[in-house]
Amino acid sequence: MLTPKEQMRIICKGVHQCVNEAELLAKLEKSYNQEEPLIIKLGLDPSAPDIHLGHAVVLRKIRQMQELGHQAVIIIGDFTGKIGDPTGKSKGRVALSDEKVKENALTYCEQIFKILDKEKTIVRFNSEWLSKLNFEDVIRLAATSTVARMMERDDFQNRYKNGVPIGIHEFFYPLMQAYDSVEIKADIELGGTDQTFNILMGRTLQKSMGIDQQIALFMPILEGLDGVEKMSKSLGNYIGVSEPAEVMFKKVMEVPDNLIIRYYELATDEHPDEIDRVKAELLNRANPRDIKFQLAKIITGLYHEEEEVQSAISYYDMAFSKKTIPDDIPILLLDLEKDTVNDSIPGLIELGYIKSKSEFIRLIRQGGIQINGEKMNEDEINNVLFNGDVMKIGKKRFVKINK
Repeated sequence: MLTPKEQMRIICKGVHQCVNEAELLAKLEKSYNQEEPLIIKLGLDPSAPDIHLGHAVVLRKIRQMQELGHQAVIIIGDFTGKIGDPTGKSKGRVALSDEKVKENALTYCEQIFKILDKEKTIVRFNSEWLSKLNFEDVIRLAATSTVARMMERDDFQNRYKNGVPIGIHEFFYPLMQAYDSVEIKADIELGGTDQTFNILMGRTLQKSMGIDQQIALFMPILEGLDGVEKMSKSLGNYIGVSEPAEVMFKKVMEVPDNLIIRYYELATDEHPDEIDRVKAELLNRANPRDIKFQLAKIITGLYHEEEEVQSAISYYDMAFSKKTIPDDIPILLLDLEKDTVNDSIPGLIELGYIKSKSEFIRLIRQGGIQINGEKMNEDEINNVLFNGDVMKIGKKRFVKINK
């Protein structure tokens, strides 16, 4: 194990807030002296199983702590999922069926082990203990908090002011999530800044039950490729952890220059000393594109084998090299994430690149249409186009796809 202070540097890298650092250091010192791992808790809502780099921010932090010798406990909220977390919503979230919870949980587990060390991870379902509480247990649990405390949540306040109904059962969501921390005796719980209320409730409940309070680590929300909104699949500004290596590499290269360090801090496992070195290079006016190229290699390498990374690099160099594609090319905006080459034809006609679909088909047959430097075949006309793809029509015309 590294010394407690060195562990602190790694654990606190990129963290938005730690509650609190003095307690964390004390826990690390006890763990170090007794050679016992800390219990790291992460609760997962089984309602949205597709993981992108924004979701992976918390998972990467847990992986870093696993590398330091600590134990992760992932809690799938199959019981709480039946209620629905109201966090950030103007109305209660629809409860999930048992079948849907199980289906989503399986998908989650397949994805989280792209990041976490399976040997140092325990996956549990909170129905194991929550379903066994009797009514007296529930009343005792409810007695640990007040209505006034629950109404401190912004979403509850807003719904109350706007006359949107709040079910009494919704107050139990943060209490049940907090009870998860009691059950596993969590030392640290992680989450995004949108989970502040729920995670701090865990500290409160542990204290009321005479258990050492968990440290609350809040990770920032990662901005997407647009550099403004949080990473979101619905906004199309995401990098999925299951995407092919060439797609992932290309997308990282689209990260705005001002977010390079943020992605180093939140989307990689690089040591703080290495990130300080990268900061110094940027301050000394190193080419951001060169730094981003290294970032793309690192991030792609976290989710793909070395051979796939090298193939992605070769693909990018061939398809997006400034030697073959002009810097300033027109943008073709497509409405839907699943829009295909065929769906792009009306836009190409509007731009004046082609006169008709039949002309486009003829160009394909003649080898005159390329996608990212690769000649198209006629049977590829229904292939999905990705955000950032570059289409070459004829010898000199280029267009970049934007979704």
